[in-house]
Amino acid sequence: MTTRPLQSPERPVTVEDVERAARLIAGEVRETSVLPAGELSRRVGGSVVMKAECLQLTGSFKVRGAFHRISRLGTEELRAGVVAASAGNHAQAVALAADRRGTHADLFMPAESPLAKISAVRGYGGEVHLVAGTYDEAAHAARDFAEAEGGTLIPPFDDPDIVAGQGTVGLEIARQAPTTRCVVVPLGGGGLASGVAIAIKAKFPDARVVAVQAEACSPYVESVAAHRPIGARSASTICDGIAVKRPGELTLPLVERHVDEIATVSDDEVAQAMVLLLERSKLVVEGAGAVGIAALLAGKVEPARDGETCVVLSGGNVDASRLAECIRLGETAAGRRLVIWTVVPDRPGALAALLRIVAEHGANVVDVEHIREGVELHVRETAIELVLQTDGPKHGELILEAIRAEGFSARPER
Repeated sequence: MTTRPLQSPERPVTVEDVERAARLIAGEVRETSVLPAGELSRRVGGSVVMKAECLQLTGSFKVRGAFHRISRLGTEELRAGVVAASAGNHAQAVALAADRRGTHADLFMPAESPLAKISAVRGYGGEVHLVAGTYDEAAHAARDFAEAEGGTLIPPFDDPDIVAGQGTVGLEIARQAPTTRCVVVPLGGGGLASGVAIAIKAKFPDARVVAVQAEACSPYVESVAAHRPIGARSASTICDGIAVKRPGELTLPLVERHVDEIATVSDDEVAQAMVLLLERSKLVVEGAGAVGIAALLAGKVEPARDGETCVVLSGGNVDASRLAECIRLGETAAGRRLVIWTVVPDRPGALAALLRIVAEHGANVVDVEHIREGVELHVRETAIELVLQTDGPKHGELILEAIRAEGFSARPER
């Protein structure tokens, strides 16, 4: 197995490393756009722009580090092939970079990885090996395979070439948005956050860099305080792309040195951010990619007082079914999805009268369910559960009042 020793804190990744990476991967990856975020700017009271890595090749920033790492391999290493473990984004990036460099990629993925991501990896030319268990089991299998077959293991984040490659996002921000005074970036293993921070701090020494983790899996908070990697107990979050349970030996000291603060956000807050991006910016962004927007919306991060705040949207690889779940979660958290439980007479026209009230008040009916089992009802009654889309909490209260005014007993379900 070909591996490169982890770089020690005494020899950190530098902006020169990032600039060399940018030259090496030029023409291989997209220079993604920096887009205005008018509605978000209005809500948070500052000028906000977004670095749209969700529109990058393979749908995430990961191709930058993968291309850089694989581009630095020698002829014999390329002939032997590359190996990686991933639940999605990293696997797609390695598969594409390997195909472009004329080498073979073996990707080890948890058996329960989304079918769309498995299909995408194969579409980019990667050989998929499904492993029972979680990412940890897939990573172990990848290491064993690389050692047995002599392939080069491509780490997802804890490698100086990977960090330098991801840092090219920061160089582009500095060039495209020269008035940037704050950068908000997702934090998982730390490759993107540390690389971006290194580049931004070199170009804008007074700029603030804020990294954001999911509350349900935020090991960096404790690890930075303790100055050593501390594992998280859970990785259950809609932000699966940054649900890394343990910081890297390389990336932890880099994050400590270059990132100014770390914020955390809940899944509800992330879902609301995903809905906002979809509705107002027309961008499909996965949970991990939306944490920076969520942090600003929730007041966890203050925008820059002078200049712009640039939020990195790190990826857009979200299954349609997961996106639908997140939309539902986000609308509920924002008070725009209302579930009403009521009882109506079990006779023709009763439900129509109820729905007429809803229609007159401009709500959209998502679902209607009759409930006759498991509740105490008169023989001539039926319970109804309505799922409605509203304009917000005030609109929902208005609808409830109107239903009650017509003689129906109605209560919201939480």
